Amino acid sequence: MSESALYLDNAATSFPKPRAVYDAMVRYGTEVGASPGRGQYRASREGASIIRRCRERLATLLNAEDPGHIVFTLNTTDALNLAIKGVWRQWRLTRPGSPARIVTTAMDHNSVLRPLDALGAEGLEVVVVPADPVSGLVNPAAVARAIDGRTALVAVNMASNVGGTIQPVAEIALCCQAAGVPILVDAAQALGHLTVDVRVIGADFVAFPGHKGLLGPQGTGGLYVRPASASLLATTREGGTGSWSESRSQPESMPERFEAGSHNTVGIAGLGEAVQWVLDRGVGALRAHELSLIRLMLEGLRAGGCRHPGWEADGAGPLCGFRLLGPAEAERRVGVFGLVHDVLSPPEVAAGLESGFGVLARAGLTCAPLAHETFGSAAGGGACRLSIGPFVTEPDIERALTAIGKVGLSASGFARKTGHAVA
Repeated sequence: MSESALYLDNAATSFPKPRAVYDAMVRYGTEVGASPGRGQYRASREGASIIRRCRERLATLLNAEDPGHIVFTLNTTDALNLAIKGVWRQWRLTRPGSPARIVTTAMDHNSVLRPLDALGAEGLEVVVVPADPVSGLVNPAAVARAIDGRTALVAVNMASNVGGTIQPVAEIALCCQAAGVPILVDAAQALGHLTVDVRVIGADFVAFPGHKGLLGPQGTGGLYVRPASASLLATTREGGTGSWSESRSQPESMPERFEAGSHNTVGIAGLGEAVQWVLDRGVGALRAHELSLIRLMLEGLRAGGCRHPGWEADGAGPLCGFRLLGPAEAERRVGVFGLVHDVLSPPEVAAGLESGFGVLARAGLTCAPLAHETFGSAAGGGACRLSIGPFVTEPDIERALTAIGKVGLSASGFARKTGHAVA
């Protein structure tokens, strides 16, 4: 990546990473290298220690009851599939022939929607709770109304990857607890950005990536499994664990029950250092920095004429061809900004940002088609999304705002309509 580029696609994967992440991965790959815990020699024991330390750090970050209930996965998608299909499989094993439904929301990602769609072919009923078309907020009461005696699981994301909307997951969890239904929280856009305390939330399962807000490498992630809820989850794959090898059955002990096969230990070595970096700085401090950038971005968009139903706009300014998706208030969102232009398509906006200004953004539906339908941006191909991380600065936000305005003005039809000169 060019040194002059401004990377604003952190909702996809964070960049850059702390230096310690790369150092730990190189050290494991060049100095340790062994299969962790599968041998009695020193290198194998060290590999096992690296995995254990990372698990302990994640448990600290999540305030989990037991590090053994942090299950390593390939990514959030893998974790969500384990939770969704594990619950479905356990329901069918323990309640054969009983109908089941899983409740989700219109703001959820394809990592939830597609596994549910696949299970629909096996008889699962899927209920999608709508969200507010301006803010993207889901009403906990609407979730409660969707729950009935057939409900096996409620799956909801904590923060939207389209509009940045922070959902009231603790309130939704209370509705689930009242009905005796487990809740799965997709923390892909939340962990590392927001405080995710599994005990305060009351979550049964929390899926998370290693490579986004945690600043670790791709190919890492995990699923928190509440100890009291582990019995609700059947295995979805079985295999070697390096333990209880005399048995043909998958071990019942955690986390081995859900960690079949060799670990991505090189990735976990990097993830462990990334989590320690987040712990050392504190999620509160990282959130404060993010909020300062969110406020600066929102103020710049509003002052430049960008439209939002929550703003009084006079239609003037270089950004008046754009519309912002998601909440208008900084405290109600994470650092994700979906922008829709009146004339330019999302790919055209993103291409203009990169070619003219070195600003790297994501264009399209960002794997969340129902969220874009909610915001009214699906028909136009989604949005151009800019997303920030802890290494983004205030001058970076100013640079992005200037670039967005100039790209918008470059649309000749828009320039003629407003009387603005083409930049």
